[in-house]
Amino acid sequence: MDRKIIIAKPDDADIVFKITQTTIRSVYPKYYPQGAVEFFCKHHSKNKIANDIEKGIVYLLMLDGQAVGTVTVSENHINRLFVLPTYQHQGLGRALMDFAEEKIFSSFDTIELDASLPAKKIYLKRGYTETEYNVIDAANGDHLCYDVMRKVR
Repeated sequence: MDRKIIIAKPDDADIVFKITQTTIRSVYPKYYPQGAVEFFCKHHSKNKIANDIEKGIVYLLMLDGQAVGTVTVSENHINRLFVLPTYQHQGLGRALMDFAEEKIFSSFDTIELDASLPAKKIYLKRGYTETEYNVIDAANGDHLCYDVMRKVR
């Protein structure tokens, strides 16, 4: 398998959006109520993705020439890390995390991220600690809960 991480180009916005939305709609309903899932989908809009691509901070994980994962690295923050559900549990998310952490630690002493419920356990195993707990009111009276987490070099 040929695996590489490349910087996303403006014409990659659709594929980054598809990876993001497909993963949210597949994985998040197991952890969050529908109103929270819809909040995540709106939060990770195609417009926000396109703006981040223009800033040069979005990356795609390519597997045999096909985009199967994405991560956004904004200064010392890891954002929007998603791997298509059919490619999960193959070490691809770990590869994206390794890439993002290495990139950040080359310029910063700490990494911060917002941890969704599905990913929190993974981040704890990687040495992140909770620094803040947040609850956002979402649609239908639902709530979205997440932790801000930090890792120090």
